[in-house]
Amino acid sequence: MTPVHVTYLGGPTAVLELAGLRLLTDPTFDAPGAYPIGSRELVRTAGPALPPTEVGAVDAVLLSHDQHPDNLDRSGRTYLERAPLALSTPAAASRLGGPVRALTPWQRAELPLPGGGALRVTAVPALHGPPGSEPLVGEVTGFVLSGDGLPRIYVSGDNASLGLVREIAGREGPFDIALLFAGAARTPLVPDAPLTLTSEQAAEAAGILGARHVVPLHFEHWAHFTEDGTSLAKAFAGAALTDRLHLLSPGASVSL
Repeated sequence: MTPVHVTYLGGPTAVLELAGLRLLTDPTFDAPGAYPIGSRELVRTAGPALPPTEVGAVDAVLLSHDQHPDNLDRSGRTYLERAPLALSTPAAASRLGGPVRALTPWQRAELPLPGGGALRVTAVPALHGPPGSEPLVGEVTGFVLSGDGLPRIYVSGDNASLGLVREIAGREGPFDIALLFAGAARTPLVPDAPLTLTSEQAAEAAGILGARHVVPLHFEHWAHFTEDGTSLAKAFAGAALTDRLHLLSPGASVSL
């Protein structure tokens, strides 16, 4: 099976390389500091491992959503404008325009591979918080990547629902690789529940998905992420899934 090379840049941002294509998840390249969002602000505590100039060109951006600066910041927007294609929610496409193409849940796009064939990108549902929080947090999507001779990859986006993980696993699984947005994000907007997977939920999701490899994203570099790499390692160990976990340092890569 075609190998996948994943480079973690920090926060929700990673480069995926497979079958001659380069993909980027949720571009965030701004410096540390406070970033306003409505009457609130999100605080970035560390910058990316690589600036956009060193990341270089990609064939497509997989953008889970555009309305929060911890998933698309100002530098990320500039990078996005130069990308040949970005796949995201209908709401993001209407706000951003340019290269952003809308995918509704279970809708597919095909990206031609340099050696022939195509990479299928299927939008899958995501819930950015507890049930009922959609009007507050907005529209979010995840992605499934698949194709003949290619590994099956799940990119969760900012999803906090294990029920949706079960639905995705039932329709699209099992998976070879899962990129799980974790960190148990919390903000005053939804004070009583996490907006992304907790560490224990991430470990449970790995089991539900049947994922042989898990690369966590979205668990550090922002102050509202309440669980980190240490808690992820503990949760996966408690679920006897340590061998599946690839906990990368910013700038590090893994071939799967």
